Amino acid sequence: MTKLYLFVRRYLAVMMMFGAASAFAQQSVSGKVTSSDDGSAIPGVNILEKGTSNGTVTDADGNFTISVGANATLVFSFVGYTPQEAAVGAQTTLNVTLQSDVTALSEVVVVGYGTQDKKEITSSVATLSTKDFNVGNINDPTQLLQGKVAGLSIYNRGGDPNSSAVIRLRGISTVGSNVQPLVVIDGVLGASLDNVDPNDIESINVLKDGSAAAIYGSRGSSGVILVTTKRGSGKGGLSIDYNGYVAAAEVANRIPVMTASQYVAAGGNNLGSVTDWQKEVTRTGVSNVHNISIAGGSQQTQFRISSNFRNVNGVLKKSGFDQINTRASLTHTALNDKLRMDVNMSFTNRNSNFSFNEALRYAVLFNPTAPIRFNTGDYYQAILFDNFNPVAILEQNVNEGKRKNLNYNAKVDYTVIDNLTVTVNYGQQFESVLNGEYYSRNSLFRGLNRGGLARRYTSDRSFTLFEGYATYSKKFDKIDLSATAGYSYQEDQFEDIFLSLGNFPNDQLGYNALENSGDILSGNPNLLGISSSKTPINRIIATFARVNLTYDNAIFFNASVRREGSTKLGANNRYGVFPAAGLGVDLNKYLQIDRVDNLKIRIGYGVTGSLPTDSGVAQDLYTYSNQGGGSITRQRAGNPNLRWEEKVETNLGIDFGLWGKLSGSLDVYTRSVKDFVSLVPTQIAQVGAPFQFQNAGSLKTDGIELNLTYASLQFGQVRWTPGIVLSSYKSTLESIVGASTQVRANLGAPGQNSTPQIRVAVGEEIGQIWGPVFAGVNTDGTPKFADLNGDGTVKAAPGDALLAGADFKKLGNGIPTMEIGWRNQLNYKNWDMNVFFRAAFGHSLVNNFRAFYEPIDLGAINSYNRVITNKAVAGLTSAQYSSLYVESADFFRLDNMQIGYTVKGNPNSTFKNIRFYISGQNLFTITSYSGIDPEPVLQDPGAVDNGGFASTTSDVLAPGIDRRNNYFTARTYTFGLSVGL
Repeated sequence: MTKLYLFVRRYLAVMMMFGAASAFAQQSVSGKVTSSDDGSAIPGVNILEKGTSNGTVTDADGNFTISVGANATLVFSFVGYTPQEAAVGAQTTLNVTLQSDVTALSEVVVVGYGTQDKKEITSSVATLSTKDFNVGNINDPTQLLQGKVAGLSIYNRGGDPNSSAVIRLRGISTVGSNVQPLVVIDGVLGASLDNVDPNDIESINVLKDGSAAAIYGSRGSSGVILVTTKRGSGKGGLSIDYNGYVAAAEVANRIPVMTASQYVAAGGNNLGSVTDWQKEVTRTGVSNVHNISIAGGSQQTQFRISSNFRNVNGVLKKSGFDQINTRASLTHTALNDKLRMDVNMSFTNRNSNFSFNEALRYAVLFNPTAPIRFNTGDYYQAILFDNFNPVAILEQNVNEGKRKNLNYNAKVDYTVIDNLTVTVNYGQQFESVLNGEYYSRNSLFRGLNRGGLARRYTSDRSFTLFEGYATYSKKFDKIDLSATAGYSYQEDQFEDIFLSLGNFPNDQLGYNALENSGDILSGNPNLLGISSSKTPINRIIATFARVNLTYDNAIFFNASVRREGSTKLGANNRYGVFPAAGLGVDLNKYLQIDRVDNLKIRIGYGVTGSLPTDSGVAQDLYTYSNQGGGSITRQRAGNPNLRWEEKVETNLGIDFGLWGKLSGSLDVYTRSVKDFVSLVPTQIAQVGAPFQFQNAGSLKTDGIELNLTYASLQFGQVRWTPGIVLSSYKSTLESIVGASTQVRANLGAPGQNSTPQIRVAVGEEIGQIWGPVFAGVNTDGTPKFADLNGDGTVKAAPGDALLAGADFKKLGNGIPTMEIGWRNQLNYKNWDMNVFFRAAFGHSLVNNFRAFYEPIDLGAINSYNRVITNKAVAGLTSAQYSSLYVESADFFRLDNMQIGYTVKGNPNSTFKNIRFYISGQNLFTITSYSGIDPEPVLQDPGAVDNGGFASTTSDVLAPGIDRRNNYFTARTYTFGLSVGL
């Protein structure tokens, strides 16, 4: 017994000593876990002391604390990241960066009528979330994407706050129909980006190729942009976020012209003043933007409400807008989550001051020695062709408008049985516009010769959507199946009224006293400008189906078909069928290449269509004239066989990931577009009218796109995540209405009417800038042109452009051969910096200001100021279009840069985070182009002179013309604040 007692006592003593030693060996380690992608904290990371059950997880800010034994190794793991081990040693602080696991991460991507895992996609789809968007003074959702998606060209030259960007996805998709991509917002086809604030957008997916867009049939030919707005969270409690900024925009580049002293020295009239007209009509445009949102909910019900206020002012005086936008979303689930209901509503009220871009044009050419006003207060005005006081244009006249947008939709998903879900989506959208212009009785610009001129325009547009579809998903051993079938009904209607009236007794009521117009009182109908229209209810009815198959989690197949009919087309050809198919293979699963994370090859084929923009193009058109007692004329013959435009596209792509760091994709595509809906001259004896809309014309586009991202380069505590997108394409015209070779894009007045700048020819590349080659100066100061064919005779007059043996050639191309976007995200502790460069190469521009106002003509200089560039030719006194005015417009631009600092709250704080940032847009541009902006001009609005009104349509076959009515490019500086509560 005594021996047993001694044994137990000695055993307990040894155990106590061992326990004390163990306790002494324990140490506390703290740290933070961040992502290699963007340096953000990762909450919920599992941390385990290797070989034990001792562990913890990171908190909401990625922080952790754990007590471990001597020589411990910690294992960090989290879904979507590669597990990582770290030896503790003697460290008390241990920060870890987890690397993204490309093979483990399953990213869900929104596609037509559903979602797919990113790895299963077989078509060309680009996905951007809030962290990928452009930053700074963003007032249009399209600005979020500019330069970010390979193949997506977005240009808003000059940055007029009231103008919309020109958008092209993989080049020209049509000539006679809508060239802009289809926009789908929260599942509503054809929704307007005018009614969604950039602050409310969660993600944007771009369906680039035919196999992805074919599910949308006739509206997918120009590509599809899918917008998903932000929604509430089911985590409980309220989340309040505020985002606001103040931005100051200044003129980045002005047209170089003679100063007053230079003008007088060159022989210009000296009127005794010194006036910088470009300075007089521009300003520093200060803008304020504020956004506040409230979100929250429970597990069953989530909501989000936001309100956005924008007071935006451009660099041209009197240009800008005030806008209020509100958006609300509600999600509710019931019946054990079998039923899900989503409701969205948005309203936008916008008041715009459009100002007058013409003031910028005439600020370039107006006499720099002229005063703004006489001593009497009246504006100075020379009575000359195409010459107006630019300050008077702004101060004497009014150009403003109002626009209201309302849209809502409700979507219901119900799981009927396991694996089968039925979806119904109903939405409506309304837009109303009311614009007013008034030109003073004393304004030489448009008003004086009419005794005051008032113009009013109002329009209403409505759109209704109803769709229902069912989705069945099932897993069979190694096969995953998902099938969708549905029905779509769309209808829209548009109506408008335009009035133009003159001869008012005074200017006091502007455009609000139309009944006082002398045009009405005189009873002369020829003075009145009145037009109105109303479309029929245009309908699109479609059925569609799609199947997605995945085999062995590595072979992916999808196919879709849509049969669609439209009332816009001929009675014999209203329905079209649009099929698509795609195949993808995860090669890396079978090849198991060392250090290759992802290697997928995919091929897609798809057919999409395009509808004419106008209604009634397949029907007879009659015009009425009240001359000679009145008469009716059949102006256009109907065409019962008018059918869809059709685009066929094949896309071959490779997705890859290397070393856990580098990821990217390469796409090569070819697309053919045929059966353009075109207005064709016809024989009256054949169809009974001089014109008829027919399917005529075709083009082909070949292109290549590359997207690369490197997931974080580490330099101490600085993380740099670069990425780049590149794209290139070439479009060739295969057939066209009328002559196989045409010239277009008239240069205009003064003195160069009927001067074409663009050649369009079957079998040749689209975008050719065409003209004679400058070869020097004749003794009389006129330009000398090259004898290109060596026949001893120079045929270089504008009217010779199409003649056999004419001395004309391709002088450049209006479409870039390559476009580049280079993004850079840098993080250091609580600091972040985003730097984005954009570039385009291979395109040229016709500098119209130089073509008119660079040669120094002693006669013309008394009418117009002169443009001064280093490209001017000494002794040249006569302006005539030639290669002299076609310039390479390659550029490399620091598009935007933002630096931010984030203060993170603690559990006892009233805020989650506060972020301060400053940013700059268009900070510098490297280019040899002498004009205002070297960005490509993808379509031509046509020539305007002597106070005329610009056309509302543009020629997509005439890119590369830098006209004289462009808005001046701005450089913008922004200070912003974001607060999360």
